[in-house]
Amino acid sequence: MNTATTTAAGAGPLGLSAEQSAKRDIQTISLIGLAHGTSHFFHMLLPPLFPVFMREFGLSYSELGLLVTIFFVISGVGQALSGFLVDRTGARPILFLALGCFVLASLAAGTAQGFSGLALAAALAGLGNSPFHPVDFTILNKRVSQQRLGHAFSVHGITGNLGWALAPVLLITIHETTGQWRYAYVATALWALAVIALLAFKRDAIDDRQGAWAHEKPGAAAPVDEHPMAFLKLPSVWLCFSFFFFTTSALSAIQSFASPALSAMYGLSLASTAFVVTGYMLAGAAGMIVGGFLVAKSQNLERNIAGAMAAAAGLLVLTATGWLPASLALVAAATAGFGTGLAGPSRDMLIKRAAPPGATGRVYGTVYSGLDTGFAVAAPIFGAMMDRHWNNGVFLGAAAALLMGVGAASLVRKGKTH
Repeated sequence: MNTATTTAAGAGPLGLSAEQSAKRDIQTISLIGLAHGTSHFFHMLLPPLFPVFMREFGLSYSELGLLVTIFFVISGVGQALSGFLVDRTGARPILFLALGCFVLASLAAGTAQGFSGLALAAALAGLGNSPFHPVDFTILNKRVSQQRLGHAFSVHGITGNLGWALAPVLLITIHETTGQWRYAYVATALWALAVIALLAFKRDAIDDRQGAWAHEKPGAAAPVDEHPMAFLKLPSVWLCFSFFFFTTSALSAIQSFASPALSAMYGLSLASTAFVVTGYMLAGAAGMIVGGFLVAKSQNLERNIAGAMAAAAGLLVLTATGWLPASLALVAAATAGFGTGLAGPSRDMLIKRAAPPGATGRVYGTVYSGLDTGFAVAAPIFGAMMDRHWNNGVFLGAAAALLMGVGAASLVRKGKTH
């Protein structure tokens, strides 16, 4: 079978059968999903144990917010730069270096004696997190066939949410079971090492330099005279960046401060509110499953995003009012995650459409640095709100940020053509 026939039939450049193509795609999607889930797990390396650090080291909410800022400033700057590195050297070696940083971050957290030790852990985790979106989307776009790409984005988002959801469960459970919070970081180090070992064993399935599909062959459609920074002139790139900035500002509020805010507003124990973040992320994962099918059937990605995120904002406003019974407030806050999850695959496909040929890593690195910027800016702001007992401001601010993200997404199509 020649290349033209293979491509027309939906198979790859290596002349794979439909069964072989599906097997190859599933393996790559699964491994990248595991890696992405691990990166999101390490977003939450410190926040679930914030109450412990306040008690152990006498830290304030503002100082805890600064730890989040350290993580995401380093991650954001590194993410924008790593996109260029991925386009130049390939994604796979960068992935292994990133996972190694997570091992070091766990060791730093487990041996911390105060704010400086936790700050080192945050910095190392941020450095490890920085290349993940350029790495992941470069590998997925180059190794996964076109007909499964929407589902690949869905799985990618789902595993990220599962990583966020798992971190509070693991860290809090180990702390409460053993009475030693430092043991939790032994477990996180072992997890990162196990992922490194598995990816090394299956390294051929995540090789973006060989076996690329025809629709994403390295450099196949790259303009020969395009400056490497030319993509920065595209309005759609900066609108996507803005979208990430606003939506992750909302997520920062939920991840870091929803539990203590709900505890203060509704008179609940921290133990009963601690898993709201887990519920939010699991609801988000469910939303992404639905969103993956929605992408395959819909061309109006902006409408998908707007409807889903407006509904999520409404639930957060309802939580902020204090009108709901305590149990329903927990459910409403967690269910808001479904709306943000539903928008996820549409968001990732929107970015793919905005990326010029040959600039996948650079575009994803720049756009996703908006995620890190949103976390970095929002965390100390919401932490200051908590120090001033503006507990409902956490949810009102998150809802407002989601609505601003809707506005940015609605302008992407117009920005691409003007």
